[in-house]
This record gives sequence, structure tokens and C-alpha cells, in this order.
Amino acid sequence: MTNKTPDIPEGPEPQYDRVVSGYEIFRSDEPFACRWGGSLPRFELAYETWGTLSETRDNAILLHTGLSASSHARSHPRNPTPGWWEDFIGPGLALDTDRFFVVCSNLLGGCYGSTGPPSPNPATGRPYGTHFPILTVGDMVRAQLMLLDHLGIDRLHASVGASLGGMQSLEIAARAPERVGRLVSISAALRSYPQSIAIRFVQRQALMADPDWAAGHYYGASFPYRGQRVAREIGTITYRSGPEWQERFGRRRRGDGPPRLDEDFQVEGYLAHQADKFCLQYDANSYLYISKAMDLFDLLEEGEQERPLVDRLRCPALVVGVTTDVLFPVWQQRELAEVLEKRGIPVDYLEIDAPYGHDTFLIDLDRIGGGVKVYLEHDF
Repeated sequence: MTNKTPDIPEGPEPQYDRVVSGYEIFRSDEPFACRWGGSLPRFELAYETWGTLSETRDNAILLHTGLSASSHARSHPRNPTPGWWEDFIGPGLALDTDRFFVVCSNLLGGCYGSTGPPSPNPATGRPYGTHFPILTVGDMVRAQLMLLDHLGIDRLHASVGASLGGMQSLEIAARAPERVGRLVSISAALRSYPQSIAIRFVQRQALMADPDWAAGHYYGASFPYRGQRVAREIGTITYRSGPEWQERFGRRRRGDGPPRLDEDFQVEGYLAHQADKFCLQYDANSYLYISKAMDLFDLLEEGEQERPLVDRLRCPALVVGVTTDVLFPVWQQRELAEVLEKRGIPVDYLEIDAPYGHDTFLIDLDRIGGGVKVYLEHDF
């Protein structure tokens, strides 16, 4: 979990890799209608599991991913590469596989085995591209509920997620309150607010301004590397924090020569390195679609029954916030906890002062992992 780029100081980094094997596939051959129109004639979800499902099938935890993660949250014999939550899942760890059966799926709309924009459109045989329907977090969660049906899991011990995963954790508990025993939402919120919507809008604009984006139909040709690179650099600024970068990079430059207009300061080289790595792993259209789904998320919006979806929540909740988070400022987790408490929902609130900003949920094993472990194993 360290950065090893020459002349850039090392630091803890998330373990994100392109995953092309080692997962299982759930297939649905039924048409899947999306909330904002359009449908998929069929879809697939890539998923991975750890631990053993109990005879009573009551020990399952559904782990939801953030925007760019795959189903590969932890290593296993079919894929020994470390996963993005490697040190949080396993015997005796936060998600204790001696006690729980952990399921993690790649998102609908993703590019790591699940149906998304790079997948073949059955009607044409070519990748969907931007013919893929607009997705919502609700659409993603409905697909996950179908996966749970396939696995024979009627009720989850817990729904757990951070960032976009925290949004999903809330959404599934609201949409299927009878199927979720408790939820964990880390560095997420009740809804997307203008600041984060604006940031993601600029990221999408940068990507779509690349001529190689070709209106989303770049498959088989040059992909929009330059635009996606800028988009990810913007994103990385919101994932980490000023306090960490002050200590790690300061104003240090990458060389002793005259100033340059490209990667001159160490922090600039860090942003470029992280973006270059991401562009080689993640599909640009998936980035657009999943980022838009985050913008559309709103549990306070009136639903089909003319009441906010949050009103349907019933289970206890652990809400975790990080004081240095720029993307989901800590006031949003405080608001979430307060809104749930006003609806009579038991809430445990944990606020962490860490230098790593939004990415703290991927790095701080002691406090994030420790808090999650205690909560999951507590008897209500």
C-alpha cells in the first residue's frame, strides 16, 4: 500500500488493480428497466465471497464498493492479488470471516466483470458505449438484491460501504428494510450536494472534451486517455487532504533544474502518477456513468409513495465521518446521523481525525476497521 514512484515520497495508497479473473458471475436473463428510462435485455454482476454461509443463512454481509473498485476486496486462491480492503476482511479482522460470509460485487455499470458501457450490446454485438442507460444507485442496489436472491440470502446481517458504497448501504436498507439487519455508512451522505456534484461535473467535462472520447464510442480505437487523466487528477485532489500533502510533499520540486510547466512539484508528479495508473485500469464511460449515479443520489427526495426513501429505514446504523474529508465533508455524516436519530433509528456515530481525507476508509485499519468490527459483532 505504498507509492514507489521515483522522486515522489512514499505514502499509503489504496490497492486498486484491473481485475479480469477470479470472480464469479451472476446472470439475469430478464429485462432490467432503469429508473430514468431505457433497459438492459439482460445483465451480469461479477462477485466474490469470503467465509462460509451459515446453515441458517443469517451471517451474510454485503460489502458495497466505491466508484472505481472491483469485486476483489480481498485475496483468495482464485486471485491471490491483494484486494482493495485486504486488511479489513479475514479471520479475526473487521469483517471476520470466521463469523461472517462476505459478498462483494462489481457495480452494475462497472468494467470489472459486470455489465456496463464496455459490455456488448446484444442488439448490435458492439459495446454499449453511451447507448447504455443512465443509472442510479437504486438501479445498482436492485441488481444486488437479485444477486442475493440467487445466493439464497433473504436477510443480511449487515450492509457495509464507504463513499458510493455508503450510499448503496443506505439505499438497500431503505429499499428492502426487511432484508437488512444493520448498516454501516462511512464517508457518505443522505444526498449529493452541489459542491460534490460540481466537482464530478468538471471531471466528466474534462473526459468528454478529449477528442478520442468520440461521443463514448471509442472501443477498438484510441481511448480518451488525456481527458480521463485530468478527470482523475481532479478526483485525487478530493480523495486526499491538505494536511497529509503538506507533510508528505510540502513545496518540494522533482528536480534542481529551472521550473517546468508540467509535473514540476512533487505533488504534481503524484497526481500525474495516480492518474496514469488509473487510466490503464478503468473504463472511461463507466467512470462517467457511475459518477453521474452519485450525483443523482438523494434519500430525501420524495419517492413513489410521496415520502422520502429515508423514511423507510428501520435498522440500526453506524455512521462514520472523517474530519479532513473534502469530497464528503464531515457535516454531511453528522447530518445523516441526526436525520436517522430523528426517525427513531438507533445510531452509533464515529468521527475520525485523520490526515488522509476521504481515502481514510481504505487506509486507517485501527480506527475504521476497529469501529466497524465492534459494531458488526455487537448484539442488539
